Amino acid sequence: MARKENTDRFVKVLEESGIITCSEVWVDTLTGVQYLYHASGSSGGLTVLVDSEGRPLLYRRTPDAPEYK
Repeated sequence: MARKENTDRFVKVLEESGIITCSEVWVDTLTGVQYLYHASGSSGGLTVLVDSEGRPLLYRRTPDAPEYK
């Protein structure tokens, strides 16, 4: 049986929740690419965030940005 490493490849940097909805931004710590997860009731979806040119939106570390490892 293969041993699983705890790598925390994806980390949540933003969460906004309502009564039955939830929106989260997740970052791939290896590539810096950001993903949006949105759920409403019993359904949800995940998509890559892109800039105005259609390229993946990268997480930038700024003084006011949430930190991840």
